[in-house]
Amino acid sequence: MNPFAVFEERQTQESWFLENLDPAPEEEWARMLDFLGFGEADQEAMLTTVEPLFRRGPELVVGSYDYLLQKEETAAILGWENGADPAHLAERRRFFTVWLARLLGMDLSNDFARYLFHAGRIHAGHGPRQIHVPPVYITGTISLVNATFARFLTEETPGDPIVPAALAGWNKVLSLHLHLMLMGYNAARALDAGDFPLQVLFFGKLRTDIGRHDVIVHLNEGDRVRHALEKIFNYFPDARRDVFDLEWKAGERLDANGTPWMTTDPVYRIKPMWRVLLNGKDISYAGGTEMQVAPGDELHIFPPGR
Repeated sequence: MNPFAVFEERQTQESWFLENLDPAPEEEWARMLDFLGFGEADQEAMLTTVEPLFRRGPELVVGSYDYLLQKEETAAILGWENGADPAHLAERRRFFTVWLARLLGMDLSNDFARYLFHAGRIHAGHGPRQIHVPPVYITGTISLVNATFARFLTEETPGDPIVPAALAGWNKVLSLHLHLMLMGYNAARALDAGDFPLQVLFFGKLRTDIGRHDVIVHLNEGDRVRHALEKIFNYFPDARRDVFDLEWKAGERLDANGTPWMTTDPVYRIKPMWRVLLNGKDISYAGGTEMQVAPGDELHIFPPGR
């Protein structure tokens, strides 16, 4: 059966869908690996440098936070104007060490893509300490790691002809890590951007999957239910597989020469028996995702059987 025909046929049914969701972390991970041309040659060159980089790993972890402590702006962000809090410093070193171990282990899994996305959310002030690290410092830190890798390899393997190719591979991977972290960061900042808060409560399996029973979404005057749902499912992309069926919508665009090209865009249609209630009203029977949201409203999301 033609999936595009299915999409058109179901337009008349009493179900709603979302069209403007960001790619899931694992989807963007795969797309960017292909775009960067990351392949076996990169991996083989990088593998030859893992041992010397691993040897210097503790130096990189300790040195990175010493550097952040010395810089007035980053010390202030971390609350370390009068010196680093030992417990907080230990937490951050552990986090950095886990990331570095997976980087040097050349972890290319979808799980790592989701981990990096989550790390980006934490840097947006969504971690247990609620510390907001502006993206310029996330970018800067990744750049400093790249530069430190180059210095370590120059010192550890002087003149080795494989080093330039290895550094090219590490640069691709670090750029990819940065991109995934910024995706998570932007999803978190979007959740916090708006004129008024909307409380969204989760129930049943969704609550278990997300790991929390509610979230606050900030919206602007005149926003609709779909704006809230887009922010929620961009922030919790893993929840999409339970809540939505993925369909594809055919479209068309013109290239620079005016030639039409067929496009396919993802459409996330609510699965049967899932319910989204705005102030107790099921949106499937009360206006769908175009229902307007106002200060003081509540949104509830129920799985089947609730």
